[in-house]
Amino acid sequence: MSTVAELERVVDAALREAELVYEHPAPGRFLVDLPGTKKLKTVCGLVIGEHGLRVEAFVCRQPDENREQLWTWLLQHNARMYGVAYSIDAVGDVYLTGRVSAASVTAEEVDRLLGAVLSYADDHFNTMLEIGFGTSIRREWDWRVKRGESLRNLEAFADFVRRPRE
Repeated sequence: MSTVAELERVVDAALREAELVYEHPAPGRFLVDLPGTKKLKTVCGLVIGEHGLRVEAFVCRQPDENREQLWTWLLQHNARMYGVAYSIDAVGDVYLTGRVSAASVTAEEVDRLLGAVLSYADDHFNTMLEIGFGTSIRREWDWRVKRGESLRNLEAFADFVRRPRE
């Protein structure tokens, strides 16, 4: 059985090898910055325990609307995901969480898990925002158009705001 110190060495080496920005704020704890394109940065926590590795990453705050639709969408995606799953906390904020046994913690597995977290947080981020914050996105778009303000940081939602409202 691997010790916490041995698992720390494996995780640290994997993060260095991947050239990721990370902190090691306490024994058994790593905070890793995963750069994205839609979600500009996902901070992923890696927590080492006696029996394995816990993975946690905040994805988005609780939705303003369509909560059940978003939860359904997340649960449907969970069935096809590797290593982590969408979960919510007590207030409804969305996270990616997972656990790996100590025997499975290798540099390759850490890389695979971080890749999964990045992919699931980044690839689906705009869809989650459209489901859970669609009214706010459209309101902000309309307000900016009316005032002649820049739409640059909302460009990813151009097709969404132009779609007829359901």
